[in-house]
Amino acid sequence: MKTLHTTLGPKRADELGIVLPHEHLFVDLRKPDTPNHGQAAAGAVVALMAPQIEAIKAQGVTALVECTPEGVGRNVSAIKAVSDAARFPVVVPTGIYREPWVPDWAMQASEDALYEWMLRDLTEGVGDTGVRAAWIKLSAGDDGIKPIEAKILRAAARAAKATGALIGSHTIRGRVVRDQIDIIEAAGYTASRYVWIHASADELALNLEIAGRGAWIEYDWIGMPQPTAQTDSFFVERLQRMTDAGYLNQLLISMDRGWFDPAKPGGGTPTPFTYLLDRFVPQLPAAGFSADAITRLLQHNPFAAFAR
Repeated sequence: MKTLHTTLGPKRADELGIVLPHEHLFVDLRKPDTPNHGQAAAGAVVALMAPQIEAIKAQGVTALVECTPEGVGRNVSAIKAVSDAARFPVVVPTGIYREPWVPDWAMQASEDALYEWMLRDLTEGVGDTGVRAAWIKLSAGDDGIKPIEAKILRAAARAAKATGALIGSHTIRGRVVRDQIDIIEAAGYTASRYVWIHASADELALNLEIAGRGAWIEYDWIGMPQPTAQTDSFFVERLQRMTDAGYLNQLLISMDRGWFDPAKPGGGTPTPFTYLLDRFVPQLPAAGFSADAITRLLQHNPFAAFAR
């Protein structure tokens, strides 16, 4: 039976409803060598972010996927504190972001060492938090995969193959996504356990091509300030086109919102996680999406992607 590993333990599909597949509770975009990078008092994080969780609980959201990997402030202890305070399951990743955010220890580590580190996070837990990572979050430069990013991806493919975990990558350009899937398949894993994060940044034709290889396509900037082309109507049309092509079962929708930022006084001002259900989803029935299709987008697909 597939289960989704969360901060509150493993969850079955029948224990969950709506899952937001790409949000953030804590991010530090300063370079990893910045003093106190990724650090904050757990109480301060709870005070800022637990009310944001309570707001989506009231909407019927039952879990959230936290998408912050090493290099940009992964802080599973703080996330667990928010989860415990709100009594709400959060899904956390292992993995490492792209250059120039790759920590020095990862630059120096061998592929085998990176594989073993990710495998421990996925099977035993992240550090001493007692929280098992559910998936692997990576990234790659828009102009091509650099050697360190390829090393991390090869290690990730091995760890994912050993556990059945999903690999998600912040990757803007479709050409780079092709290269990533080639590396994953060369390692003996499968494109069906890969999600192209921020897929809306590239052309529909490339979304269709990558979906055709079996990958998940994630539209996760819904409601965020983006170029004028990426309005709600843009995302509705993109979902329609992908669904018409037969890829409804490979689509994920979210907002990439949040978060506590330790570089800002008091953690800054978070962007609420409520937009998707308040503003965007109500537009889908008029666009031809049935209740079953909407349930698939909000509930079945996120579980199928991130559970193992």
